[in-house]
This record gives sequence, C-alpha cells and structure tokens, in this order.
Amino acid sequence: MPGGELARYEFGKHRVSLRRAEVSDVPALAALFGADPVSAARGDSGEGDLTDYERAFAAVDADPRHLLVVAVEDEGPVVGTLQLSFLPGLARRGAWRGQIEAVQVAASQQGRGVGAWMVGWAVDESRRRGCGLVQLTSATERVDAHRFYERLGFTASHVGFKLTF
Repeated sequence: MPGGELARYEFGKHRVSLRRAEVSDVPALAALFGADPVSAARGDSGEGDLTDYERAFAAVDADPRHLLVVAVEDEGPVVGTLQLSFLPGLARRGAWRGQIEAVQVAASQQGRGVGAWMVGWAVDESRRRGCGLVQLTSATERVDAHRFYERLGFTASHVGFKLTF
C-alpha cells in the first residue's frame, strides 16, 4: 500500500489509514493517552516534556517483535493507536501470542468503527504472523471497553495481576 499504509478503512466520506508510528507522532500519541481519564490518572499527559515517551518509542520501534501503529484520518491527524507485540512461549505447544496494548481512539472517532477496525487488523496481523492466539488486558474500570472487546469475540478468560513500581 502507498506511503507505508498498512490498511485503509472507509466509512461515508471519511477515510482512515493505519501505518507504523513515527517519532514525529509521539506528541499526538501522548495527547491521546492524556485525553483518556484512566491513562491520565496513571500519569499520562500530552503536555510538557515528552522525553520519556520518545525513549519508549525508540525502544518499541527498534524491536521487530513490537509494532506501534497509528490511525490517521485523510492523511491528517492521528486519531487512534495500538501496540501489537509478538510473544513466544512454551505453553500451548509453543504457540506465539499476539499481545494488544494501549488501544486509544480519539473522541472524534469513537462510535464510527475505527477501534473495531484497528483491533480486527491486529488480530489478522497476529494470525498472518503465525500466532496461535491474541490476548489483551483492560483495566477493571473500563466496563464499556470490556463490552467492546466481547463484541469483537474476545472472552474474559483470565484474571490479570500487575505490580507497579
């Protein structure tokens, strides 16, 4: 696809393209996280020094097992993002896993199918790369997100735990 485009989604007069994120997208990504109340409560913000985000972007971008993508409306602003990681493992007879993280969609795009399209692309890409399953986590307070993922075919099959430093 032209210009590094990974996929295209069209609805009405709107066109959204999915492409690999670039370092120049970091301010827009930080703003998406900062606009989300759950992420903002964890310290994400689109304001101020972006050095931590830039350092993290460099690490993700340099590792071929991680793919950070952005959704861009009509060659314009970033309106969504997700990170897709490919994890090897011994369980399930050595099955690889696609791990979806940090799904964010701008408020202006919510309800238009952009998030479902992005997650669907991540599932397809995981399958294309030989993964045996796709997994994700979602904060317990994100009840609407849980319904969204269930509509996409995901099941709440495990209880997750985190230890924050």
